[in-house]
Amino acid sequence: MANTIGWGQAAVNNTIDWGKGKTNNTIGWGTIYSSSPYGDTDLVGTPAGDADALAFISAAAITDATQKRAIEKLVVDLKGYGIWTKMKAIYPMVGGSSSAHKFNLRNPVDSDSAFRLVFNGGWTHSANGALPNGTNAFANTFFKGSNWTTKDNAHMSYYSRTDVNGSQVEIGLYDGGTAFNNSLATRYNNSFQSLLNLAGNAGWLLVANTNSTGQFMANRNAVNTLNSWKNGVKQGEVASVSFTNVFYPTLNYTLGAYNDTGTPAAYSAKQAAFASFGDGLTDTQAANYYTAVQAFQTTLGRNV
Repeated sequence: MANTIGWGQAAVNNTIDWGKGKTNNTIGWGTIYSSSPYGDTDLVGTPAGDADALAFISAAAITDATQKRAIEKLVVDLKGYGIWTKMKAIYPMVGGSSSAHKFNLRNPVDSDSAFRLVFNGGWTHSANGALPNGTNAFANTFFKGSNWTTKDNAHMSYYSRTDVNGSQVEIGLYDGGTAFNNSLATRYNNSFQSLLNLAGNAGWLLVANTNSTGQFMANRNAVNTLNSWKNGVKQGEVASVSFTNVFYPTLNYTLGAYNDTGTPAAYSAKQAAFASFGDGLTDTQAANYYTAVQAFQTTLGRNV
């Protein structure tokens, strides 16, 4: 005998359809699933969602369900790994437009003090990220060395979807001295160059590298120590002494080039699918950071 209430019966006999999607749910408990940041699910009602993820989704005007789900998972993963509070600026490059790509996930406010990006020159924005043209494109982050907590506790990262060799720098600044001060180059003439001194220009790290796709990170988590990472694997570590330099409290970091005392240089042609500034990460956190970022890229179907 068919169960008119549907307790324990299949959906075909279930006139109330507890737990089914909105098309079968004649009662519709809670808000319909289309309002959920997770998109189309078999859950009736709207999950509360992470407040930080929802703030970014709102600011960047993200409407795609998959993108919402990817952002939500990224924030939850970073918090679960104990990394979220170490972040100063996170640029997920999600949403497919400059107006969406500019926002800092950590503080999605449209202001210089919130480190939102201002894109300059020739950029191509798509669902895969932000692609600089390699000739005049750069993005001002408004992030300065003085925005880090301490001078020997910092990281910067860049997720590249393009394999290009040449004299290009993906993120950083330069004070006119003898080195790419505080810069990250994913494949600078077949080497991965990492320098993050915050107050000096000594002790950069060069690692042979013939492919510039993936997540790259320059990281300082101890006094006088610099390490570099690619796809969650430490590529090397060197002694790197910090010392006083008046430029670092005032110069803004740029993406797609480095800021050479106010003028962009070494323009990059590598598509940015993610970038960040934050405090230094432990080895475990650095590996977990890649896991979280790669899961984000995989959900979006743009992982490399």
